[in-house]
Amino acid sequence: MNDADVAGHIEALVGEEHRLLASAAGHAPSEDQHQRLEQVRVELDRYWDLLRQRRAREEFGLDPDWVGLRDEQTVERFEQ
Repeated sequence: MNDADVAGHIEALVGEEHRLLASAAGHAPSEDQHQRLEQVRVELDRYWDLLRQRRAREEFGLDPDWVGLRDEQTVERFEQ
């Protein structure tokens, strides 16, 4: 997966997030919508992290393909 693929996946997830939020506008989201929204948000965090890792390696002349998607527990423990 290259940077363009990662960015494309992020864009698709952002689109899904917006659709989920729009479908719940004016009322509380259903349990299924809420769960999917949480899944999307975690996946977004993971893919943004992957893109940052890839770009950092590229910046220092290292192979960006060496990094991979980190697990949910690792990414979700990062401090904002």
